[in-house]
Amino acid sequence: METRLAVPKMYKLFIGGKFTRTESERYLEVYDAEKHKLCNISRSSRKDVRNAVVAARAGFASWSSKTPYERGQIFYRLAEMLESGVGKFVDEIIISTGCTPQQACDEVSVAIDRIIYYAGLCDKWVQLSGTVNPVQAGYFNFSIPEPTGIVGIVLPDTLSFLPLISRILPVLASGNSCIVIANEKYPLPALSFSEVIATSDFPSGSINILTGLKKELVSHLAGHMDVNAVDYCADENDYKKQIQELAANNVKRCNFIPKNWNWYDDELNETVKDIEKFTETKTVWHTMGN
Repeated sequence: METRLAVPKMYKLFIGGKFTRTESERYLEVYDAEKHKLCNISRSSRKDVRNAVVAARAGFASWSSKTPYERGQIFYRLAEMLESGVGKFVDEIIISTGCTPQQACDEVSVAIDRIIYYAGLCDKWVQLSGTVNPVQAGYFNFSIPEPTGIVGIVLPDTLSFLPLISRILPVLASGNSCIVIANEKYPLPALSFSEVIATSDFPSGSINILTGLKKELVSHLAGHMDVNAVDYCADENDYKKQIQELAANNVKRCNFIPKNWNWYDDELNETVKDIEKFTETKTVWHTMGN
């Protein structure tokens, strides 16, 4: 009997709510923990980063115009969708990383719980971050946080799913759009997550996911003049100096998180601070009536 050749899936990029082929037509092979081929993924180029920025700018307009209540409801719907597909993500994490079933279940469960947490926080964090300022008589003075715009997120190469969820939530909660450079070592859960996003209520372009090599993508993302902030969450500081230098060109905000991703607990204060990192505070004066 002839041996049948498997047909590995070719994962595309997720840009502007659509699955698109990389402009370069290049691809990378992804292997499981036992070095068996899992699939092929697109190897993003500079042009793909630029396309993602254009899509994210349009997505920002749609996403930021939604009320905090609406954003919370969309988050909650996302948690429902992930809850119904837990098995798929658990299996992919096990296959990709070689971790135990319990570790994979814990990672997915914490990620879903974190989405629920942020869903409830969407219409409350402004009350914790905004202030009414004491000023001279005859005036009201308010400080109100607003989204900064497009945030580039560079994920670590350790845990394959929880960092993705943990970093897009504070970025999206305030109304920003994002461009994610997926886990270079274990990209499969992020790619499956993009398939969930594609059928969710998130506006096109609010979340964009690129796969490929960080050494080819980080500089283009950090140096793009229409990106407003960079969230670099990795276990090494290989690109920290480069990001800081490129970000200085348009004074974009940089956030660096050398975080232990096995620590699953969040304090409320730290969670709100995570949201504030991607906002700008606007102060408004208004005269008092008689």
